[in-house]
Amino acid sequence: MGDMDSALVAFSGGVDSTLVLKVAHDVLGARAVAVTAVSPTFPAIELALSQTICAELGVRQIIHETDQLRDSEFVMNTTSRCYRCKTDLYSALVPMASGLGLAYVVNGTQCDDLGDDRPGLQAAREHRVRSPLVEAGMGKTAVRQAARRLGLSNWDKPAAACLSSRIVRGETITVERLRRIEAAEAVLLDEGFRQVRVRDHGGHARVEVGQEELSRLVEPRMRDHVTSRLTALGFASVTLDPAGYRPGSANIPTI
Repeated sequence: MGDMDSALVAFSGGVDSTLVLKVAHDVLGARAVAVTAVSPTFPAIELALSQTICAELGVRQIIHETDQLRDSEFVMNTTSRCYRCKTDLYSALVPMASGLGLAYVVNGTQCDDLGDDRPGLQAAREHRVRSPLVEAGMGKTAVRQAARRLGLSNWDKPAAACLSSRIVRGETITVERLRRIEAAEAVLLDEGFRQVRVRDHGGHARVEVGQEELSRLVEPRMRDHVTSRLTALGFASVTLDPAGYRPGSANIPTI
């Protein structure tokens, strides 16, 4: 990080980008600045967390307002969705960094991400965005271990993703659907579940929680409460997925 001289850190509040931000701040001081992109696809709870972490670290944070829903290709929710989103983001961050006199834009991509289907990685390469964790050869386990050693408050935070990832591929992304998903996940988070996804399959909700939380979710009282609350939000039906949380499972066959 010291070789970079200065950096604008694309910061979501997740443990990966938090570790990058912490080290950047420790090494570069005020020459490391965080930028958090806020849009209808970014949960309010994640924005609040990102602000808390920046305050804890003493890092300057810029809030960058964006709206992927202006992009018709993104709204169509095709396989290029993530590429379109990251292209929109990095095309704004690169000139932002230049205007601030910062040499690089860096992100929180780590080695385990490289094996996934992540079109956003291509957008990062095209805009010459650097990934310090990849350059250091660090995967998720190493990231969490380092974050814990450094005392980062979110070292064990479950993985997060933008709300549009909950909508099955090929179905239109709308503000209404995103807000309903966010409200549904808030119900589960308020009940103390940590790893939460509410997948939207044509207006039908499929609820996933972490493997260790499944038994609590399917208890009759909790099952009925969650089903009632999500139905009241407007979902046509609610299914509790017995397989639990799996990354990217919005695109498995519909219920």
